[in-house]
Amino acid sequence: GSVSTRGLIEDLGRTSAAVLVTEPGRDGGKVVTGRKGVGRFDVHVEGRPSHAGTRHADGRNAIREAARLILEIEGLTDYARGVTTTVGTILGGTAENVVPQHCRFAVDLRVVTAADGQDYAGRILGLSASPDFRVTVTGGMNRPPYDAEAGAALYAHAKALARDELGLDLGEVPLTGGGSDGNFTAALGIPTLDGLGIDGDGAHTLQEYGLISSIAPRLRLMQRLLETL
Repeated sequence: GSVSTRGLIEDLGRTSAAVLVTEPGRDGGKVVTGRKGVGRFDVHVEGRPSHAGTRHADGRNAIREAARLILEIEGLTDYARGVTTTVGTILGGTAENVVPQHCRFAVDLRVVTAADGQDYAGRILGLSASPDFRVTVTGGMNRPPYDAEAGAALYAHAKALARDELGLDLGEVPLTGGGSDGNFTAALGIPTLDGLGIDGDGAHTLQEYGLISSIAPRLRLMQRLLETL
């Protein structure tokens, strides 16, 4: 998520034969060969403050307007198309007895195609406010989609190494919703193979864990990839 390293990663990728990403393995040790693109946006809604008891009608509640916009944004989710929109954080209000002037919230967008990224980013950036409110939206796509075709030959090579030298059937996850630095290099057409880290489950939860039994096989696979590419 660093705002300053994308260019460095892309420059290093352009001079490399392959890009190996040690994000965690998936579903029993499968590697990742494709990821959705990721967009991030910040929305600021401004209304009009007033005393909630004596001047309620004079106020314009920014939290209420934000709630309307949040429903609009969440309604953009289209599972059949592989598009999800999530409002993950929200902050608003001044005091319990004040009609809120400000409300801010963050939006996460995930898409399968670059075209959808452009389309849905445009919809979010183009949000319009009701009368007497002002809405400002910043952000955009910060990771392009990672197409499985970018690493098809690389995955085939890794699968053969795992089968012939480690006795493992190296499965793949051809599309996952999470983003990684592999999105940047795959979008440039550089052979990229992701999910080469250890196996486990429960990412970003209180039950997250890694399997000790997967450390040695993953280390050996990475060693052989570095030796044979």
